Amino acid sequence: MSAMQDPARLEIFKHLLNSVAEEMGVTLRRGAYSPNIKERLDFSCALFDRNGNMVSHAAHIPVHLGAMPLSIRASIRAVEFLPGDVIIMNDPYQGGTHLPDITLITPVFESGKLFALIANRAHHSDVGGISPGSMPLSTNISEEGLLIHPIKLVESGEVDQDVLDWILDNVRTPQERSGDLRAQIAANLRGVERVTEFMSRYGPEDLSDAMLELLLYSERMTRRLIAEIPDGVYSYSDFMDDDGVVPEAVEICVTVTIDGDEAKVDFSGTASQCVGSINATLAVTVAATLYVFRCLLGIDIPSNSGCLVPISIIAPEGSLVNARAPSAVAAGNVETSQRITDVLLGALAHAVPERIPAASQGTMNNLTIGGVDSRANPPSPYAYYETVGGGMGARPGQDGADAIHTHMTNTLNTPVEALEYAYPIRVRRYAVRRGSGGTGLYTGGDGIVREIEFLNEARVTILSDRRKIPPYGLEGGGPGKTGINLLVCAGEEQVLPGKTSVDVQAGDIISLRSPGGGGWGSAT
Repeated sequence: MSAMQDPARLEIFKHLLNSVAEEMGVTLRRGAYSPNIKERLDFSCALFDRNGNMVSHAAHIPVHLGAMPLSIRASIRAVEFLPGDVIIMNDPYQGGTHLPDITLITPVFESGKLFALIANRAHHSDVGGISPGSMPLSTNISEEGLLIHPIKLVESGEVDQDVLDWILDNVRTPQERSGDLRAQIAANLRGVERVTEFMSRYGPEDLSDAMLELLLYSERMTRRLIAEIPDGVYSYSDFMDDDGVVPEAVEICVTVTIDGDEAKVDFSGTASQCVGSINATLAVTVAATLYVFRCLLGIDIPSNSGCLVPISIIAPEGSLVNARAPSAVAAGNVETSQRITDVLLGALAHAVPERIPAASQGTMNNLTIGGVDSRANPPSPYAYYETVGGGMGARPGQDGADAIHTHMTNTLNTPVEALEYAYPIRVRRYAVRRGSGGTGLYTGGDGIVREIEFLNEARVTILSDRRKIPPYGLEGGGPGKTGINLLVCAGEEQVLPGKTSVDVQAGDIISLRSPGGGGWGSAT
């Protein structure tokens, strides 16, 4: 048995490489300026081999992590990496998710040759576009903000001031963006330091062998999982409420074919890309597919590019799950990714019902707020973004969890104190939405009520779903309750669409009531 086939040694390297990404995350959080990164932890860190395969990552955000390998490979094709460089990009059509998610990539060299790549992706609270927070009701990518193709932000260890100025000149909150970008640079440098240290300690050949063996191990374990699923063809479809522009529901279809130790995931039959911003890029669809199959493994194996080797994905170009440029994509990353997950789980429930939960809330309840903070001296623009948790679907043997982020998001909430300190808003209510989970032998988790009062006039945009079509139950369980968005002006309540943008005045209140999860099993 070679050293790298020794299970104990491989386990050691797995934790060593995971620790690189974990330490990067600590560095990024400590250095960030925005509450979205510092408090909500809306970022992800990972380590890649020289070919762009994700080898390890921290326990961060699934939709970021599963998409990042496509960004890395696109950057490898577009830019010549040299020591001391940092590449920046957010292009959704080259492995990005949506424009606020900015990725920084830093190479690691050994003896003059590219050895590995360090990367992190963080959601910036504003990157320009037609509304504060850069999550608008858009119909074209140009309305969503600044599009950054792979380009060097740092070259030979020096920040390219022209590139940085170009970015900062196109956003509403340049000081905050500059601080967050510099925190991302620092996080990558910490990752480079750790990988360099491990090469010195163990030797570059052993470290490279370990990276390859971890990829092969994850592939083997994924094949073992797939082989446990009965051979067959399993289909499911579900709907997005609407695209925010056209009121009709939008269908997502999937057929999963299990053949031995391989799976084919075919989204043929899914609706064409939409006018509104719920379009998902291929990278988002790949990320959701990786997430679902990785969750089914249920054991502590590396979540890396090896998991995808036995899975083929068919996502017709020009469809909702593989949109072409210049379609709007702001909500595809956050909302459509959740429904892709729902349909994949729904299909697999036909094959292995004892392993599949009912639908969770199926939305991230995206809330963006922007305006001028009159408390500042002088008054200054601000932009704030958050997602709101909801109910988890019940699963065989257990009720769903209440008031939690599920599936493709893995962020924290923004603490009330941090929110009120940083912005001219007041949180009036933050509570569990009792009774919103679906009924059944096991009950779906309850959603959240989050009510925010505005101290200044502001622009508010909400991108949410499951306001019309509820999260499904399984095996006789009832659906979760749909969510509700309300605007309260002078005591009068107005129901808002799931996807909307409104101007508010001081004293107005936005109330988000997120969906509950579906129930599992018949209660009788």
